[in-house]
Amino acid sequence: MPSPSADAVRRIHIYGHVSASPAAIAQTFSGQYSAIPISESDVAIFAINPSAGIDQETIDTWAALDDFQIPRLVVVTGLDGQELDFEDAVMVANRVFDQLVTPYLVLHDDVGSPAALIRLEDLTILDYSTKPMSIRPCDPEHEDLVKEFRDEYLEDMSEMDNGAFAAGILFPAIPLNVSSGIGVEIVQSFIEQLPSSG
Repeated sequence: MPSPSADAVRRIHIYGHVSASPAAIAQTFSGQYSAIPISESDVAIFAINPSAGIDQETIDTWAALDDFQIPRLVVVTGLDGQELDFEDAVMVANRVFDQLVTPYLVLHDDVGSPAALIRLEDLTILDYSTKPMSIRPCDPEHEDLVKEFRDEYLEDMSEMDNGAFAAGILFPAIPLNVSSGIGVEIVQSFIEQLPSSG
C-alpha cells in the first residue's frame, strides 16, 4: 500500500460568485470550479469578494455540504481597494455560513494594498512585499492593534483539537491574492492536512 505524500491526489472543489475569481483559485490549487455542491470531495473552498457580497447560490451550496461534513475553508479575494476589508467580509460570512476562525489578518501598505499577513497564533508577520516572502516578529503597535482579534482566535482554538479542520468542524477564513502570492501557501498547508483520495 503506498504511503501518503505531499503529491497525494485530493478532490478539491471551489465555489463562489464569479467576482471572487473561483476559476483562478481552482487552477492555483489543482481543484475544480463547480456551480453545484459535490459530496464526493476532500475539501470545499468558498471564494468570496467583499465588494460583491455573498450570493444566495453560494450560501445554499455551503448549507448543502453541511450534511456531508466536508472540510471547508473560505478565501477572501479582491482586497486591493482601500474600501474592501477582510474583517468585514468575515463578519458577513459568519452570518450566512457558520462561525469562521481567522488565523491571519491583513496588513496594508501606505497606499492601502494588502502587503502582509499577521499570524495571530504567534504574532509573526508574513511580509509579501519582499521576494521571496519574509517572516519577522510584529511591531508593538501591531500587537496592540490585533489584541482583541487574537484573544478571540485563541479562545476559539482552545475549544478545538488538532484535527478539527479535517473533521469538518473548524472553518478557517484566509485572505488570498493569487497574483501577489498572499495566502497561497497557507491555503495549501490546510489542504495538506487532509487525507488523500484513494
